[in-house]
Amino acid sequence: MHDKLTKIDIQQMEQELEERRRRIPALREEVKRTREYGDLSENDEYRCAKREYNANKSRIRYLENMIDTAIIVETDSREGVVGLFDRVKIYYPEDDEYREIRLVTTLRNDVFKDCISQDSPFGKALMGKKVGQTVTVRVNDAVSYPVKILEIIKGEDDPDLPISTY
Repeated sequence: MHDKLTKIDIQQMEQELEERRRRIPALREEVKRTREYGDLSENDEYRCAKREYNANKSRIRYLENMIDTAIIVETDSREGVVGLFDRVKIYYPEDDEYREIRLVTTLRNDVFKDCISQDSPFGKALMGKKVGQTVTVRVNDAVSYPVKILEIIKGEDDPDLPISTY
C-alpha cells in the first residue's frame, strides 16, 4: 500500500528511524544481560527485554516500508477548497451540531484531537469541496450521513503535529 505523505511526515519518520537504530545495541545488550539470570521459562526480565527489542525492530521495518513506498503529496490547495491540513468548520444537520476538524495524512490521524485522515470516509468526502456544500459521508453500504461545510481555514503542514506510533 502506498500512503500519501508529506515531506515533513518523511522527515519525522527518518528521525524516529535514526533514533530507533541507535537504540539497537543497548536493547541487544539488555537481552544478553537478562538472559544470564537463569531459567528462561521463569525469567520475566528477559521476556520484557526481548519484547522491547522485537518491538523496536518491528517499528524499524514499518518505518522503512512506509518511507520506501510513500507517495509525496503537496499540502497547498486552492483558496475556498478543502485541502490537506486545512481546518474545516462543519455542521451536522441530522444532529444540529457543529464541529471543527483538521484534515491530515494517515500518519497524523488523531480523532481525539479532531485530526481526521484524508483517507478516511470523512476525509474523502470533504477533500476538494467548497464552503456551502453539503456532502454525504459514506461509512459503509448501510451507514451514511450529511455534513455541511461552513468555513475553510487554510492550513500548512505542521512539524509539531506528531506522527502516530502504533
